[in-house]
Amino acid sequence: MRLWRLKRLTVHPKRHPMDMEFTVGCDENGIIQGVMATVIADTGAYASLGGPVLERACTHAAGPFRGFGVTQTCFGMEMMLTKLAEQVGISPWEIRYRNAIRPGQELPNGQIVDASTGLVETLEAVKDIFESSKYAGIACAMKNAGVGVGLPDFGRALLKVVDGKLHIRSGASCIGQGLGTVLVQVTAEATGLVRDEIVYDAANTINAPDSGTTSGSRQTLITGEAVRRACLLFCEDFLQHSLAELEGKEYYGEYLAKTDKLGAGVPNPVSHVAYGYATQVCILDEQGRIEKIAAAHDVGRAVNPLSVEGQIEGGVVMSLGFALTEQYALKDCVPQSKFGTLGLFRAHEVPDVKSIIVEKPGLQVAGGAIGIGEITSIPTAPAIAGAYYRYDGQYRTSLPLEHTPYADRNKTPENSGKGSVPFVVRECIACGVCVKNCPAAAIQIQDGCARIEEALCLSCGMCVVKCPRNAIFDVRGIIKK
Repeated sequence: MRLWRLKRLTVHPKRHPMDMEFTVGCDENGIIQGVMATVIADTGAYASLGGPVLERACTHAAGPFRGFGVTQTCFGMEMMLTKLAEQVGISPWEIRYRNAIRPGQELPNGQIVDASTGLVETLEAVKDIFESSKYAGIACAMKNAGVGVGLPDFGRALLKVVDGKLHIRSGASCIGQGLGTVLVQVTAEATGLVRDEIVYDAANTINAPDSGTTSGSRQTLITGEAVRRACLLFCEDFLQHSLAELEGKEYYGEYLAKTDKLGAGVPNPVSHVAYGYATQVCILDEQGRIEKIAAAHDVGRAVNPLSVEGQIEGGVVMSLGFALTEQYALKDCVPQSKFGTLGLFRAHEVPDVKSIIVEKPGLQVAGGAIGIGEITSIPTAPAIAGAYYRYDGQYRTSLPLEHTPYADRNKTPENSGKGSVPFVVRECIACGVCVKNCPAAAIQIQDGCARIEEALCLSCGMCVVKCPRNAIFDVRGIIKK
C-alpha cells in the first residue's frame, strides 16, 4: 500500500492526548512523600497500543525520583516539582537533586536500580548552566530500554565470513538511528578487526534472524549484546585461523532481556533491564524566545558519540514543537490539519542545542551501552514550561503552551518577525519544480511566479535546493545554519 502525505497524517497513530491530575506531597526539606496520579488517555477509534502507552505513562508517572506514554506524565510530574520547590523555598534544581534516584535505591515500581543509574550526574552536568541563567527551566526524565514487563524481548544476530570479510546480519531495522554503525563498532571492538574487514548487511527476512521491533529504545542494548555474543564465538576460531580460512562459517548470537511481569509476586521485580536518565535546561532571552536548550543524557557507554548528539538534537527539536506549536486539528473527529498547518517547529526557529553526554558505567551487557532514543524528547516540554514560569509567572498546565511568542506565529502580522518566510523568489520561470518538491505544499504558481505561503512554510529549504534556475534565495542563511 502507498499512502500520500495527507492520507498518512489521517491514518497514522498520533501521540495520545491525556488529561492528568497529580497530587504530590513532600516534607519541609522537599523530599517527596507520596504521588497520586489519575490519567485519562484518548486512544482514538481503535485500541492499538493504547493500553501499553497508558501502562508506561502510569509506571513512569512518579518520575526518576524516590518516560512511550512517558512524555505526557513527565510534563505533569515535573511541573509539580517546580511548584513544590517554590513552596518549600529551594531551587527547582535542588529539589530534583535531593529526590534523584541513586544506585541501589528502589524505583516506585519496586525495582532496585543498578550502578549505571546516572540521574545525579546529569543534574550535576547542567547545574552551572541553570543557576547562571536569568530565565531558565529544568526537568528530568527516565526511560526504559527494552520492551520489559515480562514480555519476550530477544536480540539475535548472525555473523558470517564471506569473501574474506565478516558480515553482520540481524533483522533489527535501522530507521535512521544509526544502528548499523553501532553494530559495526561493537563488532570491531569485540573482534579486533579493522573497519574494512566488517560488512553490515541491511536488515532483511531472508538471511537475518529476527531481532524484534525497533521500538522501546532497545536495539543498541539488546541487538548490540546479541552481536557481542556472536563475536565471542567468532573469536574462538579467529585465534587459530585467518578470515580466509574461516570462509563460509557462521556464528549465531542471542540475548534475552529477561524481566518480570507487571504485578509479579516477587520482591523487587525487574520491570526493565536498564533505564536511561536525562536532565534538560531551557534558557529564554529577554523577549521570551528560546535561546538555548542544554540536554544532559546518561547513555551508559556512548558507542558513537556523534550519533548520540544527533539523537539528542533531533529529540529536542521534536519536543519544541510538542511544547510550543503543534496542534492536530479535528472537526467531528475528522482530521483537518495538513503537513504545513500542524505547527511543526521551523528550521530557523531552532535554538542552540548543547548536547552533554554522560557515560555512567555499571551495565553488565552490551559493553555498558544503554542507548538513547525516546528519552531525548521527554523532559523538553516541562523544562520550557518552567522557563516561562520564571519569565512571566504564569503556571502553564497544558500543551502546547499558551501566551508565548510562538503561540500565535501564524495568526497575527506582528508575530511575523522571526517567523516570516526566509526565502525570496526572483526571476522565476514558473516551472513548478519547487511546487512538486515542497513537503508542506506551501508553494503555488501565481501570475507566472512561485509564491510561498508564510502560514505553511517550514523553512526547510527544499525549494532553494531543487530550483533549476537558482531563482529562490536563502536570505537568512537558513540552509547554511
